[in-house]
Amino acid sequence: MNQSPEFHGPQILAAWRRHHTKPVNVNQQFQNQLSPLDRLAAAITDKVGTMGFFFLIFTWTVLWCGYNIIASEIPSLHLHPFDPFPAFVAYLLISNVIQILLMPLIMVGQSVQGKHSELRAENDFEINQKAEKEVEAILYQLQFQQQLIMELLAAQNVSIDEVLKKVTDHVGPAPLTTAEQAPAP
Repeated sequence: MNQSPEFHGPQILAAWRRHHTKPVNVNQQFQNQLSPLDRLAAAITDKVGTMGFFFLIFTWTVLWCGYNIIASEIPSLHLHPFDPFPAFVAYLLISNVIQILLMPLIMVGQSVQGKHSELRAENDFEINQKAEKEVEAILYQLQFQQQLIMELLAAQNVSIDEVLKKVTDHVGPAPLTTAEQAPAP
């Protein structure tokens, strides 16, 4: 088919593939950018934020306090408390050191996770923009093909209304768009 220079028909698939960029795996890209300390902070943040870690701390507390209460309050068992009740000085010291170390570490891990979330959101936005352009190109191609068919039918002196009725009878009516389905306010 000979086309004039002003013909601006839809791109063919091969041309689209030449200009199409493949999506980037932002998760892998982000992982490659992390320093070893950032990886450690993110891993600890992931583990500390689990029910398993909670149960570990809960079990440790119950065992520590339980043993020391029983050993302090029931001398007939001949157990020796290593952190006597009611002070639990060693337990409080260890707990506070853990808290002091975990607080900034968790904040660093959350910062790393936040940067990852931002990178994923930016990537999602770019992909959505590409998808919108591709949908526009598809709609343009459909409109172009529809107009081309209408022109061919008109050139063949075929009634467009008659063809439309046959097509509608065969495939059914067009579905409503979201705007058409929404009730008027």
